[in-house]
Amino acid sequence: MAYYIDIPSRDGAGSFKAYLAIPSSGTGPGLVVGQEIFGVNQNVREVADMYAEEGYVALVPDLFWRMQPGVDLGYTEGDFKRAFGYFSELNVDAAVQDIGAAIDTLRALPQVAGPDIGYVGFCLGGKLAYLTAARTDVACAVGYYGMGIENMLDEAANIRGKLVLHFAENDAYCDAAAREKVIAALSSLPKAEMYVYPGADHAFARVGGMHFDKPSALMAHGRTIAALKSQVGPHFNLSYLWDQHVYHEFATRDVPSTMATMVAEPYVNHIPTLTGGVGAKQLARFYQHHFVQANPSDMRMTPISRTVGALQVVDEFIMCFTHDREIDWMLPGVAPTGKYVEIAMVGIINFRGDKLYHEHIYWDQASVLVQVGLLDPAMLPVAGIESARKLLDETIPSNDMMKRWSGSEGL
Repeated sequence: MAYYIDIPSRDGAGSFKAYLAIPSSGTGPGLVVGQEIFGVNQNVREVADMYAEEGYVALVPDLFWRMQPGVDLGYTEGDFKRAFGYFSELNVDAAVQDIGAAIDTLRALPQVAGPDIGYVGFCLGGKLAYLTAARTDVACAVGYYGMGIENMLDEAANIRGKLVLHFAENDAYCDAAAREKVIAALSSLPKAEMYVYPGADHAFARVGGMHFDKPSALMAHGRTIAALKSQVGPHFNLSYLWDQHVYHEFATRDVPSTMATMVAEPYVNHIPTLTGGVGAKQLARFYQHHFVQANPSDMRMTPISRTVGALQVVDEFIMCFTHDREIDWMLPGVAPTGKYVEIAMVGIINFRGDKLYHEHIYWDQASVLVQVGLLDPAMLPVAGIESARKLLDETIPSNDMMKRWSGSEGL
């Protein structure tokens, strides 16, 4: 659910529009999303929708309304020129006041759970993240590649909430000297976190942009969600949610129930075999015809460890089964061998809000091939069932593959 609302300004100058995105649950913590210099355009609306999927009531105020209401620019050369014009004319003090009005509005909305409000801003919004932290009672402010902060460090003493700043190493708008000045000035704040992303440039988190850097964007997003959840929520039992997903995959073997635990457009990636699916349609097809209904009847998992973070679960486990049918996702094209298999696996399970977003599943494919008789361990430095069993029995010898191991004794 997303629509525009009107926000009255604090100074009585009028009212302005803001894009409001509501999570599917209907409620959540309030989050102001600060625009780039391109206005409340499609990109920032999609960012707000994504944060709504994370469980936030996300509000994007039109910060250019005092100059030109409804600015909605793309990324052509002409759009860049217009955007920099708005940026150069912006009254920053009034923009922070308008962010404060957006905070007031969120607190008054029935969909917003609790008084603590978060803020996430990009580019211009990243600069305003710092000022929002210094001039408002926001509980957590996150800024992506903000510029000019080094000239406003005298306000740092006013920051009481959490502040997270993401910097791009190659950002010409905030070079190394400016960045180091900011980090040096803010590092003593008890709730400040500053991160630099090597090789990244300005706007590295703008999906589809010329400088989009997915690894940096993923790392920054994880840190952002962790910071927001620590100060404003929402709080979900990710361990329970993951268990429910696995229950429907392997116990009930119910594909609709499995898909119901996931976001609208999830994906699954089994790393060694490139199997799974991207998007609901392809993933449901994969689950129905090649996974949930197609696994060996004796397949079981033995948990070894679980780490639960702010937005993901990391599971270490042993999977056991008899290769009594073709297993498309693990041994595609391999006829049943009747062999018993035990393999060590790791799953990194990412969530958006209370729904599973994606799975990255890892295992040693060489160990699987050894156990079904397709790979000779005498010819290669690979192991079979011992790889999994050593997780539970540390007395299984180490270093037997290393021919030079015996020669290092006593050295």
